[in-house]
Amino acid sequence: MAIVINLDLMLARRKVKSRELAAYVGITEQNLSLLKSGKVKGIRFATLEKICERLDCQPGDILEWTVGGDEDEGGVEI
Repeated sequence: MAIVINLDLMLARRKVKSRELAAYVGITEQNLSLLKSGKVKGIRFATLEKICERLDCQPGDILEWTVGGDEDEGGVEI
């Protein structure tokens, strides 16, 4: 995957539990887990906005582009 998701890192830095973030954002813990593992095709801006709001960060703190990776790995959009 060319987009790396650093959500675990931001959760640790902010000392926020996955359960708390999922409740704040309004998504299931399972969907948050899928996002953290990179097994999603996309993320709604509204979801990203709520994550950034709760973690007091910028989208670039969570999403990182890297060279290479697999095309269309499948997954869900949250």
